[in-house]
Amino acid sequence: MTYNEAELERIIEQITHEVMVMVRDGGVPGPGRSGSTGRSGLSTQNYVDQVQPVVRAGADRIASTLGIAPTDGSLSHMIDHTLLKPDATEDQVAQLCREAKKCDFASVCVNPSHVKLCADLLKGTQVRVCTVVGFPLGATSTETKVFEAQKAIRDGATEVDMVINVGALKSRNYERVQCDIASVSRACHAGGAILKVILEAALLTDEEKVAACQLVKVSGGDFVKTSTGFGPGGATAEDVTLMRKVVGPSMGVKASGGIRTFADAQKMIAAGASRIGASASVKIIQGV
Repeated sequence: MTYNEAELERIIEQITHEVMVMVRDGGVPGPGRSGSTGRSGLSTQNYVDQVQPVVRAGADRIASTLGIAPTDGSLSHMIDHTLLKPDATEDQVAQLCREAKKCDFASVCVNPSHVKLCADLLKGTQVRVCTVVGFPLGATSTETKVFEAQKAIRDGATEVDMVINVGALKSRNYERVQCDIASVSRACHAGGAILKVILEAALLTDEEKVAACQLVKVSGGDFVKTSTGFGPGGATAEDVTLMRKVVGPSMGVKASGGIRTFADAQKMIAAGASRIGASASVKIIQGV
C-alpha cells in the first residue's frame, strides 16, 4: 500500500508520539511479559533452556526480543561477516568467505562488485551473500537503488542492506522515504532476497529513529539496521533497544558499526539485536 504525504505524516506523527511516550515511561511489555501483570514467562535465566529444544529440532537461527547472548557457540549464526572497505582485494574477499565457512557465520557482507565472487565461493554452503545498496550515504535515486539490488540478486545475493534517504527523512518527506524503501523491498522480495534497511542512527533524533522504523515496517522491510559503519557513529545499545521496541518481535534488528568484541556483541543482543554486522567477527566468537 502506498500512502500519500498527508496520510504518512499523520500516521508517523501519531505513532512516534505514542511510542516515545511508551519508551520514556517504560510501558512497552517485553517478550513473554504481560502489560497488566508484569509476570514474565521468559527470562534471561530460562531463555537458553527453552530455546535449546528448538535448536536441536533443526532451527539454525532464533529471533528474540529478549536478546540473551548465546553461550553455546551459536553466536556465529547471528553474525554478518563484513568487509566493505573500498580497497578490499579479491584475496581478502576470498579469505572472508573461508572464515565465514569455517565459523558458520550467517552471511558475508560485501560491496556489490564482490557478490558474484562470494556466491561462487560459498556455493553449496549455508552462508548467505549479503550486499549493500545506496551505500554509504543513501542519497542515490530510488531507481539506482532498485537497479543495484536487482543486479546484486542476479549475481547471487540473498540479503540486501540499503541505506535510507536520510535527508528526506529529516525533511519529513515521509512519502519519498516510504517509496524509496518500498521500491527496493519489492525488488528484493521478487528475487527471493530479504531487505535490511540502514537508518544511520547517529544522524537522527530519537523521534526520527522511531519514524524511520515505522516507515520500514509499512514499506515491507525485513530488518532495521543501526549504521553503515561509515557515519559519525556506530551501533549503541540504546538505539537497538529503541528500534526493537518500535518494530516489535516480528522484524529483525541488526546492530552494526563499532562492534569489535564478544562483550560488544553480547550487549547488542541483550538490547534486542537479532543480527550483528562486524568485520571483527572471528575475534568476537573467539571471545566466547
